[in-house]
Amino acid sequence: MSNPTDRALEHYRTHAASYLEDLKALVRIPSVSFVGFPTEPVRRSAEATAELLRRRGFTRVEILEVEGAHPYVFGEHVVDPKAPTVLLYAHHDVQPAGDEQLWTTPPFEPAERDGRLFGRGAADDKAGILIHAAAADSWVRGAGALPLNLKVVIEGEEEVGSDHLPQFIAKYRSRLDADAVVLTDTSNVDAGVPCVTIALRGLVVAEVEVRALEQSVHSGMWGGPVPDPVVALAKMIAPLVDADGRIAIPGIYDKVRPLSPAEKRAIELLPVSPEEFRRQSGMRPGVKLLGDAHPLETNWWQPSFGVNAIQASSRKDARNIVNDVAWARMGIRLVPDMEPADVARRLEEALRKNAPWGVEVKITVQSHGPAWKTDVSHPAFQAAFRALEKGFGREPLAIGCGGSIGFVEPFVKALGGVPALLVGVEDPKSNAHSENESLNLADFQASIRSAIVLYGELAQALKR
Repeated sequence: MSNPTDRALEHYRTHAASYLEDLKALVRIPSVSFVGFPTEPVRRSAEATAELLRRRGFTRVEILEVEGAHPYVFGEHVVDPKAPTVLLYAHHDVQPAGDEQLWTTPPFEPAERDGRLFGRGAADDKAGILIHAAAADSWVRGAGALPLNLKVVIEGEEEVGSDHLPQFIAKYRSRLDADAVVLTDTSNVDAGVPCVTIALRGLVVAEVEVRALEQSVHSGMWGGPVPDPVVALAKMIAPLVDADGRIAIPGIYDKVRPLSPAEKRAIELLPVSPEEFRRQSGMRPGVKLLGDAHPLETNWWQPSFGVNAIQASSRKDARNIVNDVAWARMGIRLVPDMEPADVARRLEEALRKNAPWGVEVKITVQSHGPAWKTDVSHPAFQAAFRALEKGFGREPLAIGCGGSIGFVEPFVKALGGVPALLVGVEDPKSNAHSENESLNLADFQASIRSAIVLYGELAQALKR
């Protein structure tokens, strides 16, 4: 008779189509967590996620509330109080669709083509929910029982910075004890290449509003002597980076560590050349890659500055005016040892120093979170590497990540520093946060197989 892991894998193989339909059902819910979007779909998404977990192997499922926050979903399946416990994480909220005219198919109508599933949240991060649910269900229905205890937290506000996470942890800490955490909300360096993310950049986000007038005025009648807030904002932003794209804010690099020789070698061995990076990111011909190192080294291990949005009037309503106000949302990605509060202070000081002509400047720091890094010495990481190799059929990589997940650092700290395994299903074509987001279906299937194997491996690696 086959062993329990093989029976769980066989169950998944014969029921894979039904799990994909579960994912499509979640994608159809427009659970955008941003301010200004309706909150009802986010709650509906939480309710649908809770119902899914109840059907797919979790014996106790609840929607957990924190005042002011979108709902979390919590589930657990305890097989033996003395057995190891793993806490799983994903999030059910999504980014706004962006420009819907740029979508090939409607963003909240999942569509399969060319081996991918298109739809907002298909990859980030509703696929993560299904990886956990399908793996748990395959063990329960295919092998007869889970090999360890599982808990799962599905967050509802990750895409807006997890602002209420400290309150959530404080309120529900007693339910969260675990021997390891598995987070399925990261990306692989390429399709078919399994990766464990061992570092995340932090993030400081600020909004800047510049005013010079009580209302917009005719640019011919008043232009010249009247300062233009849009030009003022441009003059404030431009000096924040130098000619090579490096952040030019004084002191910003003081705590950035150089890479060790081993870390340098790991970058050189990656199966992604600078030319491939250009192709993956969709850079236009003639546009220069910034930085003097491998682009993934720059992306993972150096801070970066970016402007996410800028507004003054609109493209649709553009008129010959001097605008009364200009606004921008910008962010700095942080690497280990950089302190978010210090970076936020330096950013605000630089912006105010750069402001010309006495314009009024309002700066609001929306959110800030630290970078995170771990080592891979714990046996749980070796279990993850073995599971990914079996699920994908090739040796996995340990990588960094240019993005941020606000959940990781506070959760790991609250749980006493337990190992956190960050394994994801996105790839460079996923277009997370952009139009035409999609999920590589072969990687989705391999990720579920890997999760099934991982539960069995962790049951042994975490034995007390």
